[in-house]
Amino acid sequence: MARGSKSKYTSKQKRRAEHIEEGYEKRGVGRKEAARRAWATVNKSSGGGKKGGSGRGKKGSKASSPKEGEKAAGRRNVKLV
Repeated sequence: MARGSKSKYTSKQKRRAEHIEEGYEKRGVGRKEAARRAWATVNKSSGGGKKGGSGRGKKGSKASSPKEGEKAAGRRNVKLV
């Protein structure tokens, strides 16, 4: 498999990358850079391409970012005066 090949990604990961890429392009980022950033985002959130084998893979959080996960867990940053 050639470096940069996207054949090991699920269809869901490919769709996510496509939507993220479109968002970057709307903001004025170049096509190649938008694609690079989109795949980096997908890799960060899902851990890369699909992994085979029994017991492999990690449970992904449903939060889109760590901060949102903290909010959902009820942790709040309270400033004491």
